[in-house]
Amino acid sequence: MNISCEQVWAEYEKMCRYKESIGLYDTVRVNENFFVGRQWEGVVSNGLPTPVFNFLKRVTLFTVASNTSDKITIEAAVRGRERREAYEERAQQINEKLAYIFDENKIPSLVREYMRNAAVDGDAATYSFWDEETGEIKTELIANTRVGFGNPEEKRVQNQPYILITRRERVSNIRKRAADYGNTNPEEILPDETGETGDDARATVILRLHKDESGGIIAAEYCKNAVVRPPWALGLRLYPVTWLCWDYVRDSYHGQALITGLIPNQIYVNKLFAMTLLSLMTTAYPKVVFDKTRVSEWDNGIGRAIGVNGGGVDNVAKLLDPAHVSPQIADFIKLTVEMTQSMLGATGAALGDTIPYNTSAIIALQRASATPSELSKQNLYDSVLELGRIYIDFMKSDDEELNELNLGLRLKVGSSSYWSEIAATQTLDNLLSAGKISVLDYLERIPDDYITDRRGLIESIKLREENIGGLS
Repeated sequence: MNISCEQVWAEYEKMCRYKESIGLYDTVRVNENFFVGRQWEGVVSNGLPTPVFNFLKRVTLFTVASNTSDKITIEAAVRGRERREAYEERAQQINEKLAYIFDENKIPSLVREYMRNAAVDGDAATYSFWDEETGEIKTELIANTRVGFGNPEEKRVQNQPYILITRRERVSNIRKRAADYGNTNPEEILPDETGETGDDARATVILRLHKDESGGIIAAEYCKNAVVRPPWALGLRLYPVTWLCWDYVRDSYHGQALITGLIPNQIYVNKLFAMTLLSLMTTAYPKVVFDKTRVSEWDNGIGRAIGVNGGGVDNVAKLLDPAHVSPQIADFIKLTVEMTQSMLGATGAALGDTIPYNTSAIIALQRASATPSELSKQNLYDSVLELGRIYIDFMKSDDEELNELNLGLRLKVGSSSYWSEIAATQTLDNLLSAGKISVLDYLERIPDDYITDRRGLIESIKLREENIGGLS
């Protein structure tokens, strides 16, 4: 099936119109500004205070941190007990390869940014590909404004008729790459914007992915009026794309961001602070009112004399008491911030603002506070599992024997909570105090950060025990 540049460009314009119709570009711009602290952009202040108390960022980063972990791995296993035992060594090789890919792509760090993009922008995407220079599988994050689905009402990636991934590149680089892939007239590649010339001239490159009749993934690169790279088979059965929505929106592949519904609260807090600061700047200090018929000019200089016409100094001047700021303002600011955080599960116990008098109670509170984000966490885990399936698909294209194995994947996620370490440490303390475990057992299981040179201490105890055993 031959696909023309005109058809692909029409699909790209359709994608842009859809995103504009739901206000995606403006939403992403505003959300990113509020997240980084540019919360008065476009407001003409005329010298008035524009304070920013960015509690949105703290809540967002807390939510991302509580839903991700540095200890995230995927394990493959052959389905069926007999086949699992027969192919145990083969499965171990696959798991080692998966662990290597995860390590090379720094997946825990990438997943945190992936989750952050979904929380701030509404959606997050990854694209995986063969790196021709290193021969390795690479995964990169893609902004949701650069990804288009053939069916915008369907959010499931593998059900799409085609997927578009766009990027802006220098025209000179595009022409060179097009010539390398056999384009005999690369000069027909022109900048998108009229008037752009020289090395800074840029054009939009569209990577189009679709499935052929046999279900294999076909890719091709296009510009507005030229083919950059002709269609080629990726050797995959799955689109090498993952997609994560923060909150699902019915009949749309774009979701709603965590920040979108909280911006009015942030604006309210900023405005209250701004008006309070303005009131304090203009009325907080006492003003002097004096009788001009008796004092020609008032002098605020320290220790300076003020001349008074006529006899006596009674009723010559008076200090006006400053206006009082209602304490309800501070109460409402605090209430707004606390309720916003609480509704997202960012309670005092979860944020670490609680003194740990009772660890078990704090853990219970933290687990209860994590409930609002549980759906987002499960969506993230499903997305990471999909990434693992894509990696297996890449491995199958390079190793035909894998196609004969019925592989199942399991996601293993370690705890991301500081309080879980406290609970484990307290349990170990109790076991040691009760004499149920030895000091060596205790040291081998306690987290590294709790005791300096823990490994050295373990070796020292082992050596001492060996010496004692030798003497006996």
